[in-house]
Amino acid sequence: MKVGFLMQLFALLMAFARFNSAFYVYLTGGEKKCYNKELSKDTILNGKYFLEVYDSNKNEYVKPSSNEVGIVIDVEEVFDDYHRVVHQKGTSNSEFTFVALDSGEHRICFQVQSSGWIAKVKTKFDIQFEVGHDLKVLDSKQKSKQKTLQNKVNILSAKVKEIKREQDLVRERESQFRDLSESVNGNVIWWGIIQLLALGLTCLWQLKSLKGFFVKQKIL
Repeated sequence: MKVGFLMQLFALLMAFARFNSAFYVYLTGGEKKCYNKELSKDTILNGKYFLEVYDSNKNEYVKPSSNEVGIVIDVEEVFDDYHRVVHQKGTSNSEFTFVALDSGEHRICFQVQSSGWIAKVKTKFDIQFEVGHDLKVLDSKQKSKQKTLQNKVNILSAKVKEIKREQDLVRERESQFRDLSESVNGNVIWWGIIQLLALGLTCLWQLKSLKGFFVKQKIL
């Protein structure tokens, strides 16, 4: 009885669990690569892939341009005489989502499509599978990345506004300092003029007093 309960519990956990697998393979030309996965009914399979082409000049795998290569994705039901349920063409860097209509083994195939000289070069194909029953859960990572990027943009925007506010404050203080300096310089000039006038009037008064003294003493 305990064994039956544990089996039911395990089946329930398997129904709500998500499985991740990521790996890469090397392909040549239009070589086709397939993966078999056992999926239960209504299971959601999400695949994210990235393709690089070999550059002999750099001796490394590089990101191709948007129109050089593409990927053809086929999903077949092995249990139903390889009935094809998905046929999709994508770019060299994209993803796909598939919902299993019936339980059983499925074959997911990828084939590189290209034209011209690049059709014969070697390619590196990175693929990541994620399996679950809730599409919202599968998209949570992508949404979290978008949210993180949005938060970073908001933080940068706030920093730019703060820098602009500080610059405005600095300009305002510079304007106030300039006005104060001009006012002080103007006051110094006027104070110098007033001192000169006072000194001139003092000299005139002293000369007049001295002349009156000389007249009284009959010196002049």
